[in-house]
Amino acid sequence: MMSAQGKTGARLEGSNLQAALDQLHADVEKANMAGYWVVDRTVKNDEDRQVMDKRKAIPFSWKYKSEIEPLLYRSAELITTESSERRSLVLVNPGLAPKRATTTNMYVAYRLNDPREIMPPHRHSPNAIRLGLTGKQNFTGVEGENITFGPGDLVLTPHDTWHNHGNQGDDNAINLSVLDLPLAETMNCMYFEHDYTEEEEGIRVARKMQSERFPPTYSQMVYGHGGLLPRFVSHHRGAGAASPMYVYRYDMMREALERFRDWDGDPHEGIMIEYVDPTSGQPVFKTITFFMQMLRPGERTLPLKQSASLVISPFEGEGYSIVNDQKIEWNQFDTVAVPGASWCQHVNTSDRDPAILFVASDEPALKALAFYQKHGRNQNGDIVKLA
Repeated sequence: MMSAQGKTGARLEGSNLQAALDQLHADVEKANMAGYWVVDRTVKNDEDRQVMDKRKAIPFSWKYKSEIEPLLYRSAELITTESSERRSLVLVNPGLAPKRATTTNMYVAYRLNDPREIMPPHRHSPNAIRLGLTGKQNFTGVEGENITFGPGDLVLTPHDTWHNHGNQGDDNAINLSVLDLPLAETMNCMYFEHDYTEEEEGIRVARKMQSERFPPTYSQMVYGHGGLLPRFVSHHRGAGAASPMYVYRYDMMREALERFRDWDGDPHEGIMIEYVDPTSGQPVFKTITFFMQMLRPGERTLPLKQSASLVISPFEGEGYSIVNDQKIEWNQFDTVAVPGASWCQHVNTSDRDPAILFVASDEPALKALAFYQKHGRNQNGDIVKLA
């Protein structure tokens, strides 16, 4: 039987105690507060769980061929550049809905651009990348560098950089976007700006396209040779808080993966290569980072659990992942959400071809706040700390 000492010294018991507790909780809520105490030992009233957000990202997958691609083409028929500057499908994690977030700190969207369409410049507080999926002449202009890119090429649009997107080719082009938008929203630092201007003869003039200030090959010309950094150019671009190299070509990444194909690799991650800032060796952004991961034919990684969340988009091959005992099959251009603190392992089901996975992670943000942890299981099933 529950009992408690009242203010007058009289002990409340049974239904009287429950009524008093109900009234206390109602009054606390009315005052825009919340109690942090144990009423009983049920999960509902466990004091530690009371301060935890009830909405959590869950393991989930989105299918490109059967779901995403058909909806993109339907949207292209109905939504034009005259009616909207954006035509993207955002992947909403069911555990976080209605919040537009794919994992806790990351937002993923697929974008289709019709032939020969270019959107006007804008900028925003979130960092973003574009990964080309289809079409050889995707377009992104970033701070005066006009970048044309194709499948597998990674393009950065860092925090506070003016940029615009489009398609310079005669065929439809689809790309994948990853932003740290949910994190920016949580930190209450979200903004979008669309009023792009340039100075002409001392007067600010609105422009629908940025003037080209760098050659289209600038990023590769200045930063495309590892270990060699020109000293005669400024490496402070945009807000200066991200990699100054704005495009990373897939042929270079694919060649690097192939060079290591016969190495042992990591038992928990296979062959994994990170995109980095060539001036520092650090992740391209301070909040999220990106990798290409190769699973050799028939390769099965050991289970891995980390506090960072992952978004995985297979670029080549097919297979499946086991996330917290849930089997998730994947094919080219699908997306899989792996929430932080989930056990995960990958399997390449082909005995002939490698699988190449594009991976986004909020690892840098967690490391900056000293929240990052990484554990794995060895061949015996024992848990070992990796970071």
